[in-house]
Amino acid sequence: MTQATNQNDLVGQLLAGFQKFESQLNGATGSVHSLRKKALESLDLAGLPSTKHEEYKYTNITKAIEKTFSFDTENTSTQIEPQEIEEFLIPGLDAHILVFLNGVLDPSLSRWEAEAGLEIIDLPTALKEDSEAISKHFAKYADYNRDAYVALNTGFSKDGSFITVKANSIIEKPVVLHYINVVKDGQVHNHPRNLVVVGENSHATFIESFSDVGEHESLTNSVTEIVIGQSARVDYYKLQNDKENVYHVGTTQVQQAKNSYFAAYTFTTNGAITRNNLNIDLEDEGCESHMYGLYLLNGKTHVDNHTAVDHQKPNSFSNELYKGILEDKSRGVFNGKIFVRQDAQKTNAFQSNKNILLSDQATVNTKPQLEIWADDVKCSHGCTTGQLDEEALFYLQSRGLGKDNARALLLYAFAIEVLENVKLEPVRKYLEDLISERLRKDF
Repeated sequence: MTQATNQNDLVGQLLAGFQKFESQLNGATGSVHSLRKKALESLDLAGLPSTKHEEYKYTNITKAIEKTFSFDTENTSTQIEPQEIEEFLIPGLDAHILVFLNGVLDPSLSRWEAEAGLEIIDLPTALKEDSEAISKHFAKYADYNRDAYVALNTGFSKDGSFITVKANSIIEKPVVLHYINVVKDGQVHNHPRNLVVVGENSHATFIESFSDVGEHESLTNSVTEIVIGQSARVDYYKLQNDKENVYHVGTTQVQQAKNSYFAAYTFTTNGAITRNNLNIDLEDEGCESHMYGLYLLNGKTHVDNHTAVDHQKPNSFSNELYKGILEDKSRGVFNGKIFVRQDAQKTNAFQSNKNILLSDQATVNTKPQLEIWADDVKCSHGCTTGQLDEEALFYLQSRGLGKDNARALLLYAFAIEVLENVKLEPVRKYLEDLISERLRKDF
């Protein structure tokens, strides 16, 4: 592996720490370790992105990370009381629960039981076994040559989970992955990695939730690869209710086989800088994909949602709706791409991004994109950015509502178009309560 030109820069710090990282692997090498080295060579060659990179034009997270974090120190203690976990659980949700402290699975705080067709293995064990499934799927979809943060995660991939759903299985309970950074004694940085493989004709639900305990800064750079077999169905939720000193880069890479179904729900309500990458490859005929997102921002929160949907074969469908409510000096970014390849005739693809700005200092940069090489398709995209409807606000006040309650009601009505698509009732109730409280309190 080559060395970074300037060992004092951020990439230099990261590469210098790789030798120490290798020593923690206890001799576990195999096919995955060669991928780690290739990924870091890619990172060394390309460097981490700045605002000169088109994909990160409005989100200078590299500069923020370089300024905030030191990568030559160990993460702090992960001591936490079991009752501290309870506040992050979704009330009334019967689920298989995996708890990760500073990116590492904690079996004592996790609880999942045997369910026919479901297998959950911690990633270190899976990598050590170096099974055929790992060799076939690990790092084969999230391309470390296209995104430097994926390369960084791949290079330091050690902790996370390997989840498989066997063919013809219906997993009754959702699988919830709670990532909790314990930052009581100092800052934390980690790179959790997950591989989810769902067999044909199966159905499963997965939830990733991100939280912090403590007052120091944290950085999470996560990658989750989801492989969906023929005629399988997957629902995926990403819940981000972090603190104002949390930095997050997350990539979810989805591969869909023939006649499969995938739905993603992304909710972000806080964090210093959040970058969500959602990439979906519809590799065969008859695929269906849905993407819903809602971001509620205030203070100096910055959230960047990047999505890419690649229609490669005929008769597929995708629908995307992202909405944002922004106040104070917050900033939102939405960049959604839809690709329709030449073979993808009879494709239906729709995309919409809508935003409400509640202050003169709040900003949003939105860029919906369509690239179509087929001629027999139905595709549309659009975006709107505006302020709260003053006439509607006046009407509600004339009916006896106070101004704050009237404004909260209008904002909730704006958000409900996303919320109503959430299928799991406990999750929908949890989000409704969280968003209602947030709108009354902060907006």
